[in-house]
Amino acid sequence: MSAAAPFAVLDDGVRIARTGPQHAGALEALQHLVFPTLVDVERFKAPHYLRHIELFPEGQFVALDGERVVGMTSTLRLDFDFAHVDHTFADVIAGGWLTSHQPAGAWLYGADIGVHPDWRGHGIARALYAARQDVVRRLGLAGQVTVGMLSGFGAVMGRLDIASYYAAVCAGTLADPTVSAQLHVGFEARGLLRGYLHDPVCDGCGALLVLPADRDIPIRRQK
Repeated sequence: MSAAAPFAVLDDGVRIARTGPQHAGALEALQHLVFPTLVDVERFKAPHYLRHIELFPEGQFVALDGERVVGMTSTLRLDFDFAHVDHTFADVIAGGWLTSHQPAGAWLYGADIGVHPDWRGHGIARALYAARQDVVRRLGLAGQVTVGMLSGFGAVMGRLDIASYYAAVCAGTLADPTVSAQLHVGFEARGLLRGYLHDPVCDGCGALLVLPADRDIPIRRQK
């Protein structure tokens, strides 16, 4: 995929394309809408996005409605050790600059993904995951790794502990706004990470998720 050509045009006309320098300011604004309760030092800013493009251009994507940025994902490559899975968002983003990126890393690590609240429910997040899966296959990587925020935990925190909530989400007896959608895409849960990031909505916890390279992600493309 060239930098100019979109990865996909969805059936409502939204384009999934490579992130360019012209998108940096809009991406910073989108961070506030998508992650309103995340501590500010863990939000990406415009200069960070410009650096991500320099470090690993093929791993950065936006969703565009016309020229408006309505979704995004930032990724890097890492050699991930599943025998030692404990890590934090701060470890990965390295102050927002993604300098933990390993150019020969075997896994595509999804640092973040988000869709503007007004555009949710249109298959944009799924299409961004599919664009990432295309990168995995073109680069011969093992698959995608990410940590999904358990964003529904705050609503039940008074009656469930985080381990019970995570187990129920994995079993499908509770639906989490973020992680359940990721499991539906095809990600596999590999563990609960406590203290992953600083966001009260999930009590700082996330689910370690893996999507193998051979997993297909169908999306609703324009004919």
